[in-house]
Amino acid sequence: MEWDSEVYKRFEKERTQPALDLAAKISLTEPKQILDIGCGPGNSTRVLADRFPAARVIGADSSPEMIRKAKEDHPDLDFILFDASRDFDTLNEEFDVVFSNACIQWIPHHVELLKNMMSVLRKNGVLAVQTPMNYREPIHWIIQELIKTEKWSGKFNSPSIFHNLTQGEYFDILSKLSRDFTLWETVYCHRMPSHQSIIDWYKGTGLRPYLSVLSPDDANEFEADVLREVRKAYPVQKNGEIIFRFPRFFFTAIK
Repeated sequence: MEWDSEVYKRFEKERTQPALDLAAKISLTEPKQILDIGCGPGNSTRVLADRFPAARVIGADSSPEMIRKAKEDHPDLDFILFDASRDFDTLNEEFDVVFSNACIQWIPHHVELLKNMMSVLRKNGVLAVQTPMNYREPIHWIIQELIKTEKWSGKFNSPSIFHNLTQGEYFDILSKLSRDFTLWETVYCHRMPSHQSIIDWYKGTGLRPYLSVLSPDDANEFEADVLREVRKAYPVQKNGEIIFRFPRFFFTAIK
């Protein structure tokens, strides 16, 4: 699946806020080396570079398109192609911070993944992760119900594409990896100017794996079906805007 950096960046401010909030929870004062896993077009890497100006921050992503855009937008920062499901053995250095904002939901086997992320930290280094957990929100259920319908069920070979565990499972994993860890959840209430804006947001992330396997005509029709249900599920506020709730789960852990 290819990623479109321009679609992703349409809501850059809203997508960057969780990275800002997560970076603010990192307690280290002068980290020297930071790895940003799943850096996308570099907005989270820029957050880290601004938060820790003395550190060398490396943005890492498995998408060549995202890395190209990140290098174009942030020529003063370092970026590498990196697949977090298999490439940890290629890292020949240790880091003070391993950071990941809205990435691990796309990567399977989180027990192994978190062990690998911790393994490249120096002693007393900080693992800092944020992952979307919006499974109870209308946009998620709309898509899940649509792909089960007779019209669409034959179009998708693997309807389950997210790999997040439960919050309790993350607690148990982290309790084996660290004696000092913190977990929390934040629900962001984004202001959307229209129902189409919700679709535009999701086309950059949650809808993309579904649209990418459809023909152009089917993709347009599937998008239209999602939009129809979104209009029913999200009420319009008095000023014409829509509240787009987006829960996100965070944790930090010290090695």
